[in-house]
Amino acid sequence: MKSCRSHRLSCLSSPIAHARPLLCASLAVLLAACGGQQESAENAAPLVIADPAQACQQLATMTFAAEVIGEPTTGGNVISAELIAADAADNANGEYCKVLGAIHPVDSTAPDINFEVNLPSNWNSRTIQFGGGGLNGSLVTGLGRYTLQPPTEDTPLKRGYVTLGSDSGHKSAGGFDGTFYLNEEALENYGHKQIKKTHDVMMQLVQARYGSAPQFNFFIGGSQGGHEGFDAAQRYPDDYNGVIAGYPAHNVVMLHLSALNFTKALMANDGKSWLNPTEVQKLVSVVYERCDALDGAADGIISNVAACEAKNAPMKKLDAENPVRCKDGADTGDDCLSDAQLQALITIDTPYLTGFPVFPDDTATAAFPKWTPFAGSTFMTGTQQLLGAEGPMQALQAAPAMATAGLAIARDPMMNVFTDFDANNYVERIKELGEKMSANSIDLDRFQQNGGKLIFYHGMHDDFIPPYSSIYYYNRLKTRYAPEALGDFVKFYTIPGMGHGNGIFTARMPLLETLEAWIEQGTAPGTLVATDANEATLGRSRPICHYPDWPRYDSGDVNAATSFSCQPPELILDVPGQQQ
Repeated sequence: MKSCRSHRLSCLSSPIAHARPLLCASLAVLLAACGGQQESAENAAPLVIADPAQACQQLATMTFAAEVIGEPTTGGNVISAELIAADAADNANGEYCKVLGAIHPVDSTAPDINFEVNLPSNWNSRTIQFGGGGLNGSLVTGLGRYTLQPPTEDTPLKRGYVTLGSDSGHKSAGGFDGTFYLNEEALENYGHKQIKKTHDVMMQLVQARYGSAPQFNFFIGGSQGGHEGFDAAQRYPDDYNGVIAGYPAHNVVMLHLSALNFTKALMANDGKSWLNPTEVQKLVSVVYERCDALDGAADGIISNVAACEAKNAPMKKLDAENPVRCKDGADTGDDCLSDAQLQALITIDTPYLTGFPVFPDDTATAAFPKWTPFAGSTFMTGTQQLLGAEGPMQALQAAPAMATAGLAIARDPMMNVFTDFDANNYVERIKELGEKMSANSIDLDRFQQNGGKLIFYHGMHDDFIPPYSSIYYYNRLKTRYAPEALGDFVKFYTIPGMGHGNGIFTARMPLLETLEAWIEQGTAPGTLVATDANEATLGRSRPICHYPDWPRYDSGDVNAATSFSCQPPELILDVPGQQQ
């Protein structure tokens, strides 16, 4: 309960000077309502301006002192605040105030962090921060659907969430432009600090617009956005009630060093190790012929991945038993693979080892898991052939490898990382970057103690960030937390048939509702159900099982999730550091 005097004091003592007119604009109405007597807050007139247009306009002059931002900055400011009408052209989000702003660096040569915060007129007392992708560098608006959201659902903003995102503190020329790495503050902002900085500015805007703090703060994203979700839970556990992280690039330094190893394998033997698109299709077709029905259904999806890995062990040997090997290992055409090509795939199928732990207190971080070339990889992400349709230098893994190895680690824009880079020459820098750029800690104690909940998932046929990266992290979590304790705040799912957010089975599932029910109602998620967004198989559904279970076909309609059941693994996946 607050008296009228205490309302006046809270208004005048607002930590942001430019928020005071907004908070105090209706003070006369409040005092009149009080009639000189103390009244409860729920009976008093609101502290904020009721008219959305006027309230939004008041935000346009807000500035943010460095002291209210939890990582070092020189403050920030709103650049524009515009009320978007519910019937505005191309607006499916209802009425909201669109706020654009900038957070200023300590190093004057570093770029600003540009952010967008969207404040709905029908606020539901929740916020959701959207993650980025790749090396970021473009503004995440928070206006659309979250990662894997079903198209039939309203966007979070339409549902009343405050939504937010940023460019992570640099502008990109596109792709994996890593030139920003050469500025250490920009690198650290991308690495993790922009998450906190943007969150803290959002909290100030929410307080100014609505007169109260959010009841729940969530984070959601996939790939780099999944990495950022891990940062939210690991580094800033006091700020978030729940996190959804899809196919996370959480161990990004090791991921990109492994990508370098991946690309060099394709470049070996003067380029003879590279597979052209026809040869890739030959490999994929043989793998699916051998593995598709191992889950009980010949439906184009390999669900029993562990059994597939075991069955295809002969494909990892350079002998006559290998079903895709050319005679005597020679390059005799596109209908088989030479020994040079098979050796490249075997290298990709082998964990990458640095020889030293990236995190000194965790020896498990000396290894990065393998990809899945013999267990369902299609080597495609969207329409891009991951091995490079024209040659190994076009392989998608080459771009992040060049950016991180050449610019973040070696800090040499002229270096040819494929011939001149040796990780052993940069041990201390790699460890330093592990702390700045990766979210690989298994210490989630504060997140757990605060009641935080983490849902993360990975497609079992992700060719860009191998699924074993997430499996490896989950198994490391199991070394710190007992099974029941871990299950109380972390749920991990694997999705057969899904690649990097797309693939043979392009899953869509209501993850935000699942997180809400867990946090707000105490309903822990069990087996999920996903529907396929691919046009040719639109609407078919599958159960999404807690790892390590996988969906086995039992009987009935092969396109219905109810025809499958989650089964424990018959075989153990070959993952370095695996804990069972």
